[in-house]
Amino acid sequence: MKEKKNESIFSKMNDTNLLLAITIVIFFVMYIGAVVIQGGGFTKPQMFFNILNANAALIITAVGMSIVMISGGIDISVGGVVALVSMCCAVYLDYHDGSIIGSIFIALGIGIAYGLVQGFLVAYLDIQPFIVSLAGMFFARGMTTIVNTAPFNVADEEFNVLKLTRINVPFMGSVNKKGVYVPAYVEIGVIVALLIVVLLFVVLRWTRLGRSFYAVGGNKQSALMMGINVQKTRFLSHLICSTLAGIGGYVYFLHVGSGSASHAMGMEMNAIASSIIGGTMLTGGVGNIIGTLFGVLSLSTIQNIVASAGLDQAWWTGITIAAMLCIFLLIQSVVMAQKKKALKS
Repeated sequence: MKEKKNESIFSKMNDTNLLLAITIVIFFVMYIGAVVIQGGGFTKPQMFFNILNANAALIITAVGMSIVMISGGIDISVGGVVALVSMCCAVYLDYHDGSIIGSIFIALGIGIAYGLVQGFLVAYLDIQPFIVSLAGMFFARGMTTIVNTAPFNVADEEFNVLKLTRINVPFMGSVNKKGVYVPAYVEIGVIVALLIVVLLFVVLRWTRLGRSFYAVGGNKQSALMMGINVQKTRFLSHLICSTLAGIGGYVYFLHVGSGSASHAMGMEMNAIASSIIGGTMLTGGVGNIIGTLFGVLSLSTIQNIVASAGLDQAWWTGITIAAMLCIFLLIQSVVMAQKKKALKS
């Protein structure tokens, strides 16, 4: 009787929640393993907060990527948009005596403009999203170089005050080697990222638009029969993704404090990898924003583990991420196959 009860609970879990549970469990096992085996910085809460600080922009772009992937699309232009936003905001602040508010509007404007154009081409002209976003990536990288060729650090005083602002986390500090208590902290970008995660989680879970993303990604014809405007839904998914890339670009800019054509190289691939690790299916219709958050955390944690092990060469990180993706995809495939078997029985 107990075995049948467990099978019933297993079979009742939907695909999204099942993959989310797998992602969360693997992350905690991996992080606790790092604490036990490697110790050092992993034993301090600030290590976890540093992961959030360094990846706030990736969290924002990855959850935007998840929206597009859930609806059955892809967007590989987000890294280029992040770099373009960083460079435009840096040039505006330093070379044109710009303001913080003005730079924020520039970031939002670039993201929204990208979303409008790419969303229209994908949804209403029915051009493959990979081709559209590939062109968008090349355009963004090219425009970043046109705006300014040389990398530089922003000298604007107001911006640097905002960049260096820290939010202390109560009761999470630690005592350093000199016996001084050092409070734990997060950057402003982390707060922005977590608020966006919560907002999009609510949208996907409890709104009609969220259910439309899943329906369109699962089966467009079925979505049409349900009365869902498929074109509008696909358009909105790309608009949200690019807008979040603009916001993520500004958060990235706040973290690095500079403009450079080489910024955010490979971020689009990390965003896709984080979404997949978080349980989002490339085929569409399955995914969870919380899972994407844990996907980013898992990706960054494994990178820190590799660095802590003394494997600082770039190829080791790439090899580890590739292996991690394969493992997650294999686990997803095995678990989903077992679930289908349980449902049949």
